[in-house]
Amino acid sequence: MDTVTIPITEAAVPQKGHPRGLYTLFFTEMWERFSYYGMRALLVLFMVATIEKGGMGLTDKMAAAIYGLYTAAVYLAALPGGWVADRFLGAQRSVWYGGILIVIGSFLLVVPRTETFYLGLVFVVLGTGMLKPNISAMVGELYPEGGARRDAGFTIFYMGINLGAAISPLIAGTIGEKVNWHYGFGVAGLGMVLGLIQFHFTKKHLGTAGLHPGHREAVKARDWAILSSIVGALLLSIVLVYTGVLHINPIAMARGTAYLILGVAVLYFTSAFFFFGLTNDEKKRVGVIMVLFIASAMFWSGFEQAGSSLNLFGERYTDRVLAFLGGYEFPASAFQSLGPIFVIGLAPVAASLWVWLARRNLNPSLPLKFALGLLLLALGFAVMAWGSIYVAKGQKVLPTWLIATYLIHTFGELCLSPVGLSSVTRLSPKRLVGQMMGLWFLATALGNLIAGVMAGEFNANAVHEMPGRYFQIVLSAAATGVLLLIVIKPVKALMKDVK
Repeated sequence: MDTVTIPITEAAVPQKGHPRGLYTLFFTEMWERFSYYGMRALLVLFMVATIEKGGMGLTDKMAAAIYGLYTAAVYLAALPGGWVADRFLGAQRSVWYGGILIVIGSFLLVVPRTETFYLGLVFVVLGTGMLKPNISAMVGELYPEGGARRDAGFTIFYMGINLGAAISPLIAGTIGEKVNWHYGFGVAGLGMVLGLIQFHFTKKHLGTAGLHPGHREAVKARDWAILSSIVGALLLSIVLVYTGVLHINPIAMARGTAYLILGVAVLYFTSAFFFFGLTNDEKKRVGVIMVLFIASAMFWSGFEQAGSSLNLFGERYTDRVLAFLGGYEFPASAFQSLGPIFVIGLAPVAASLWVWLARRNLNPSLPLKFALGLLLLALGFAVMAWGSIYVAKGQKVLPTWLIATYLIHTFGELCLSPVGLSSVTRLSPKRLVGQMMGLWFLATALGNLIAGVMAGEFNANAVHEMPGRYFQIVLSAAATGVLLLIVIKPVKALMKDVK
């Protein structure tokens, strides 16, 4: 997507400290993540719960496929969401309307009907696609001077993301599991309502950041035609599905979409190498991005088991009774708070560690950090494979197995995720940065789809297979990590002179 930096008013940027607008965006994003992660923590648990218990009664395979499609669609929707802001609305209005769509979607999930459930997911996807990329873009616009102050601003913003993600499963998850699933979805929606209220009353602190579309030229007929086609195709698809003309098999759709995304990536990289007129140095760097694309998709395919197979493991096979609280059984969705809590505590430590190592010329290279992330992912699933041996024997296990897994996976996330986007911006040819960023979102979407398909292979009626299933993830993640270790030298050579 094409963007430009728009100067903001002097009043919006104090000479010291951070712009007041940062806190507007901090709380908006915190409440949006509260809404998203609260609903996400309940999603699979609700779909597999029996109808008698207020759920949908779906099979694990079907629920995991829907979950994978939903989480992948959230990332894919960021591409048209950024385009709409860039061409038509500007970031501020995109965030506002995106939040409204999220609220509508969340409250549709409150209605106990299958039809409104799927329509609610569609609204949440569209709203998140409009809000998520544009609120991040506005954070950048608040710091036109760039530098360390901007990095610090993004760090504060990142803490808001994880704060909302940490709190919501404890509140929305508890209400959903202990009281009523739909009330839990409603609480998640209320979080976005609070975010919209504070955004409305404090957006004046943003100045002109995100106030106008980034594309300064007049909107062309072609742009309107593209927008009309997208909206028309979406509305037509919804009508065809709800009238029964079009039947969708989520399992087949998840697999097909994964192959489609992979095909698009292969086609794009092939075109870049042979038809984009790149120099030899640019081709080498695009080759590095291709390697990182594969590694990233593999990482997220395991990491995103958190909301599906690991969530079900916590609900079915983990002893959650707290004797010291009078035998209270805490909700399985509470485990979803562990990752964000660990990130909040460990991110500053990881950042300090990289700085400390860099001063001694020991900072790991980009491919080595990716390899470490994948190997830590494998180690986390090795813990799950070990713990599931006891489950296969008919036992419930202590929460420490999941806690250890989430902790190890957080270390892996901190090795790989923070440097991912930064590396793409540094490696991409200048004229292709926007396209390469979009491609990076495709890697995350692909990983989420694969995660859903893999989670569906866990059979609740064949728990003896569980250790083997987790061990397969261990092997795939470890193999990818080892391959990266093997090619570190040639990859570093391709990155020569990149700063």
